[in-house]
Amino acid sequence: MGALMGIVLGLAAAITYGAADFVGGLVSRRTNVLAVVLFSQLWGFALLLAALPFFGAAASGKDIVWGAAAGLTGAAGIVFLYRGLSLGRMTVVAPTTAVEAAAIPVIFGLVGGERPSAVALAGVAVALAAVALVSSSPRGSPGDTSGQGGGEGRLPPGLPDALVAGLAFGLFFISLERTGSESGLWPLVAARATAMVAVGASGLLTRRSLRPSSGTIGSIATAGGLDALANILYLLASRQELLSLVAVLTSLYPASTVVLARVVLRERLWRVQAGGLFLAGVGVALIGLG
Repeated sequence: MGALMGIVLGLAAAITYGAADFVGGLVSRRTNVLAVVLFSQLWGFALLLAALPFFGAAASGKDIVWGAAAGLTGAAGIVFLYRGLSLGRMTVVAPTTAVEAAAIPVIFGLVGGERPSAVALAGVAVALAAVALVSSSPRGSPGDTSGQGGGEGRLPPGLPDALVAGLAFGLFFISLERTGSESGLWPLVAARATAMVAVGASGLLTRRSLRPSSGTIGSIATAGGLDALANILYLLASRQELLSLVAVLTSLYPASTVVLARVVLRERLWRVQAGGLFLAGVGVALIGLG
């Protein structure tokens, strides 16, 4: 029953993360991305504090440290992801980030002494190959939101940000999984507090405005609330199932992002990208089965 619950929670986290990323990426096209991240983190922090009494637990110093590490990596991931989503096509940025975030926990386990099956390792290889396909686009394609094609020798808009975000989210998944099962939501509270400090300091050091544009507060609050809920779902799932499985299931979040992008923004998927998405799904499935 615990394994099944872990799978259900992991998939629920994926759906919620995807919705949060769609809203956050969309609103980042209208205002400063640091403002979006800071205020969405603040709103999520308030929701976590409200939920804290329902998950009564006492966290150790180790749990707080790992939570803070998750906050730093998670904040970096969100900043680069939202920036990538605001610059490029969501149907390219979100899957690229997810495949990398899924593979990193598997690689971490391998270096740390775990021995995944040949099926899981094959899944990593397939997933990484999918990145090249899903991130490509015909030169000068109308689906390119920046007006610049991928072109030979030139990365599509938003792809570099997606790659950095994928690395950061992989470390985020690992950090949260390292917290104790009796720590409740305290690691997430520590993560949010650390993230807010880091983003606020970045804004001050770069002298960028942290004030959201008029009319964006509602969307920012929605993104923050969905992200906080997704974090809770992932944390609970990681305490029910293996990291490699839960991280991969959670990394299916581009499915809801892509669906929303197709429905709301009417973004087009090129055949090569559709093939990349299919391979990404195959890779994620293989990793999970392994």
